Amino acid sequence: MSPDIKKVLDRGRGILADFTAGQKAMTAIAIVALVVGGYLFSSWASQADFTPLFSNLAASDASAMTDKLTAMKEPFKLTAGGTSILVPQKDVYQLRLDMAKANLPNGGQSGFALLDKGGVTTSQFQQNIQYQQAIEGELVKTIESIDGVQSAVVNVVMPPNDVFSSDAAKSTASVLVTVDPGKPLAAGQVQAIVHLVSSSVEGLTPDQVTVADSMGHVLSAPGVDGGVDSAASLQDQQTYAYEQRVSAAVQTLLQPVVGVGHVIVQVSANLNFDAQDTTSEAYVQPSAGATAVPLSQTKSIEIYSGSGQVSAGILGPDNIAMPPVTATASPGSYASQSSTTDNAIGRVVQQVKTAPGAVERLSVAVLLDSNVATKIDAAAVQRLVTNAAGVQTARGDSVQVSSMAFDQTAARATQKALTAAASKKSMSALIGYAKDAVLVLIVLGVIFFLMHRAKKAAERSPVLSTSERLELHEAQRMLAISAPQSESARVPALVGGPRGQDGIEARRPAFDSEIGDLVERQPEEVAQLLRGWLADRRGA
Repeated sequence: MSPDIKKVLDRGRGILADFTAGQKAMTAIAIVALVVGGYLFSSWASQADFTPLFSNLAASDASAMTDKLTAMKEPFKLTAGGTSILVPQKDVYQLRLDMAKANLPNGGQSGFALLDKGGVTTSQFQQNIQYQQAIEGELVKTIESIDGVQSAVVNVVMPPNDVFSSDAAKSTASVLVTVDPGKPLAAGQVQAIVHLVSSSVEGLTPDQVTVADSMGHVLSAPGVDGGVDSAASLQDQQTYAYEQRVSAAVQTLLQPVVGVGHVIVQVSANLNFDAQDTTSEAYVQPSAGATAVPLSQTKSIEIYSGSGQVSAGILGPDNIAMPPVTATASPGSYASQSSTTDNAIGRVVQQVKTAPGAVERLSVAVLLDSNVATKIDAAAVQRLVTNAAGVQTARGDSVQVSSMAFDQTAARATQKALTAAASKKSMSALIGYAKDAVLVLIVLGVIFFLMHRAKKAAERSPVLSTSERLELHEAQRMLAISAPQSESARVPALVGGPRGQDGIEARRPAFDSEIGDLVERQPEEVAQLLRGWLADRRGA
């Protein structure tokens, strides 16, 4: 062992030897606390952050993934009842690629990938079954992509085609969905599932699709006109949205006047969702003074005049004229004239399509808190609300403004609860900070105590080392022998014994105790005196 290391060890043993039992116990506790705290901190710092690899897994997929992760020696955690797998964040993307390479997760169904497993010897019946399972698997993937759907099960019944039957059976389907807790499917989402399924299967109509949830509630079934329910739900949503928009506009207008929580606005609207298509046709006369442009014109004129005799006879057999009859002479004259003109007439055709959602009637009720609205003019408020809400009296709209005292008990209780919760949260945070501060102070105090003791021991170590202790005892003996008279007279007085060598030897323990106390009280002065004596002795 090198002299430096041996010197350090000797100094450490000397420091520990000077500690009292309580100091040794505190030092041991501080060392244990530092070791345990360092271990916990290093464990926390080295712990990897876990992030979801996949969620909402089927039992078969979760089992296959955990087996593969175990084979890869990758750490993982199972959460959400074994349906979610957590892996270290730094490896999540590579692990997803590895799982995709292994065709995981497949949801228990592979969709149209099932058709790749068919061989040459596959029968027609097996091909039909595989095709049906493939369609079901693709529908499951499609339905599970809808927001709010955790998982889905699709069963499709496709009857075989029979060319000798004129009344073939219809295709049917059933869908079982598991939705997020507290988030039921809307009517529009149910209809979307129905139409997705019916559009994906040949010969399947929407009225032959049954949709149910995991709680056993039938969401859509044959004989139930889900389209009407969906349309009614959509109309209710649009009406509610319009009422909330008008209410928010009036609320925003009045809150700066009466304050937040001192005004209530209720809006009731009747919307017309009938779609109308109107076509009107009108003929317009040409303006005065304008020259009419004929579209078509027909004109016919006949004129005949003459005074000669006309010979006439009666045709006999074989068109042979009988003896002619001589007519009397008369003046001849004939005139005929005809004219038709079709003029252009202005024609206007107008087609108007009225979009659904027009407001038929609007009613607005405003309730003010009379505790704070004592000096507010109700008529002025009514005029403001009329303009802000777009009220039309000709349409039958109405506005009512009233003032009543609000019950603030619930509001005060809520505010008190919020304040208490905030105070409790702040107190918890302060307690946490205080605990951390106390722990830091304890650690710093222990470190400071150890450093102080080490420094004090280092200052005393040159005086109280092993070699110098022997020199000190020798110097005590020489001091007792060679002390001057005044000192010799003082020593017996202190120890209470006779003067002389025998008296000094007899009182040696008491004298050594006094010298030791002097060393403890004034270590630096004694050390300086001792070094001076030792120097004088070595020089002599």
